[in-house]
Amino acid sequence: MTRLSPRHPRYRSLRTRAHLGALARTGVVAPEGLIAHGRGEAFDYFLGERTTASARRAIRAAAVWLANADHPVVSVNGNVAALAAPAVARLQRARPGLSVEVNLFHRTPGRARRIATLLRSAGVLDVLGVVPNSRIPGLPSDRARVDRRGILVADVCLVPLEDGDRTEALRAMGKHVISIDLNPLSRTSETADLPIVDELTRALEGLAAELGRSRRRTVGEFPPFDARGALRAARRTMARRLTSVGARPPTAPRSARRPSAGTPRRSRRTP
Repeated sequence: MTRLSPRHPRYRSLRTRAHLGALARTGVVAPEGLIAHGRGEAFDYFLGERTTASARRAIRAAAVWLANADHPVVSVNGNVAALAAPAVARLQRARPGLSVEVNLFHRTPGRARRIATLLRSAGVLDVLGVVPNSRIPGLPSDRARVDRRGILVADVCLVPLEDGDRTEALRAMGKHVISIDLNPLSRTSETADLPIVDELTRALEGLAAELGRSRRRTVGEFPPFDARGALRAARRTMARRLTSVGARPPTAPRSARRPSAGTPRRSRRTP
């Protein structure tokens, strides 16, 4: 693997890409997942690679829903496991009773087992969905295959890096769906009851922190959330950032700003 310097301005991003590439070679991450990650990273550039005020509001609301759920479940695919297995474990510790279920579009038994092993090694307890035993009605893909102890009976489903058709199917079953997706235009974001437009690890860490704060729990109470307003706020943030960056004068390349070796410097004296 190419050696990455911590001094590189995109060190964290490059390290994440290298990590995903390595796990793609083991089968944990599907090749299609690499494309999905790149698309999400582009939207994070538009956000300024930070959790916005509207995302923080969504995270606080989502923490209340998870706290008040009778049977909350977080759905995990290959990218989620690769990017955020420790964060999923911290979220489960912050919300005792939270089920973690492997759910895959590109499913093989071996891949499901490898993802479960990765989650367990990070501290996740009782991983469901390795051997699914039920189905979501009306969904033709392998995403329909679920565990009857988990997603099938959940009242609140946290679906990071999801696909829109399953989000729609879960809502049709009467479940409250919280999404984490950097794309405010995706079907997942547009369909979820409570969309969080933020990077996966930032959002999960924020949820764990919110759940760690003491609060009164009212089972079955899910305060209304303005999903349309949250998506509008995310799009406005992205538009403002693109506009402000686009208005800046272009930066000259370093080669144009620094004289090359052997080139005499111009005198600063006025002729």
